[in-house]
Amino acid sequence: MRPASLPFSIYPQRDDLYNELHARPFQVIATPQIISHLAFMARPHELDDAFDRLCELCGRYTVNPPPPDTGSYQQDFGAFTLRWERHMEFYALTFLRSEQAGPEPFRQPAIGLIPPDWLAALPGEALAAFHVVVDGGPLSIESEDLTRYFEGHKLIISAPREGKAFFCTAFRLHSDGFGRFLVQNRGSSDQQTGRLVQRIIELETYRLLAQLSIPLAKHLSTQLHDMDRTLADLLARVQASDSAVDERSLLQNLSLLSTRLETFRAETNYRFSATRAYHELVHSRLRNIREHKIEGHMTATEFMSRRLNPGMRTCESVSNWMEDLSRRIERAGDMLRTRVNLTLQEQNKGLLGAMNRRSRLQFRLQETVEGLSVVAISYYLVGLLGYLLSGLPLEPLGFSKSTVQAALVPVVLLAVWGLTHRIKHRLIKEPAQQED
Repeated sequence: MRPASLPFSIYPQRDDLYNELHARPFQVIATPQIISHLAFMARPHELDDAFDRLCELCGRYTVNPPPPDTGSYQQDFGAFTLRWERHMEFYALTFLRSEQAGPEPFRQPAIGLIPPDWLAALPGEALAAFHVVVDGGPLSIESEDLTRYFEGHKLIISAPREGKAFFCTAFRLHSDGFGRFLVQNRGSSDQQTGRLVQRIIELETYRLLAQLSIPLAKHLSTQLHDMDRTLADLLARVQASDSAVDERSLLQNLSLLSTRLETFRAETNYRFSATRAYHELVHSRLRNIREHKIEGHMTATEFMSRRLNPGMRTCESVSNWMEDLSRRIERAGDMLRTRVNLTLQEQNKGLLGAMNRRSRLQFRLQETVEGLSVVAISYYLVGLLGYLLSGLPLEPLGFSKSTVQAALVPVVLLAVWGLTHRIKHRLIKEPAQQED
């Protein structure tokens, strides 16, 4: 619909384009806060089912459900606040509880307020599941206490937002099956804290999504190694082959190898492309956190550089390997097809030479038959003329029948020969004109 104040036509999706930038706004998170976050890998129909489950939860708590086709939804449910987001291949649920964590900050998570039967009915497969505790200062962050919070795992600790916050995690699963993050507010506003927590949540979620390709890359590397050796064997057999039959067999094997590789590429192209995008998002979130190093501890940026980047390089290497192998198979196929074509051309050349020899022989036989035909036709014509001369009064004129008949022989031969060649020329000329 065109607004009354605008006299010109409007692009149909103009409002959607403006609203897209505000579809997933940063949360405003007050300190303290206890947060649980879930991210489920889901197929398209499971994403629709997840939206239905969300509406069902809204009905249970008598709150306003989200509008249809919404991509992001946040609602206060009383005891907790829920944020729901729909993405291309996953959906995310964040449960927030405004409460100060006790001496054991991860013992009573926000997800404990959610009905267990509703959680059990969520569609898809949980990929990310972790708790975030936002503390305002009362919680002890001494070394032995942090070790207890994170069950003795080696910790990654830094000071985000140029020292206005404290960040601690192990990037590991704990005994409850969840990851854990501890954020201590050291002077950030609620808006700043909301942006920091959102970036931490996205950092962990996108990190896991980026790693989905690593097992696939490891499995493919074995397959590609076998295919690489198969290609090398085929090329060695190409050099040793000396017959068109062998070359055609090699070309068929090469085609099967190419089909297998293209199947791998079709199955993995989306996953590897998504991995590159998620990896870039991880680094973007790390840059936005603006960590300051705490002496004696590794920052999240350093940890990701050492632990995540090698896996991403493995995925990139396998992706490039498939592209390189595809190009080499294509070049080998072109070379082998060229050899097969040359062999076929040599065979065709021999066949054409044999056909030419047979054509020349047939032509000479035809000329021989043609000469005999001229003689035979002339013989019968001369005989007929002899009968004709027998009925004519040649003696009174001073001619003998035998003399006249002998004189007509060369005339008849020339006439028959001329007529035969005329017919032959006409038969040859008419097909040539039709072809033109």
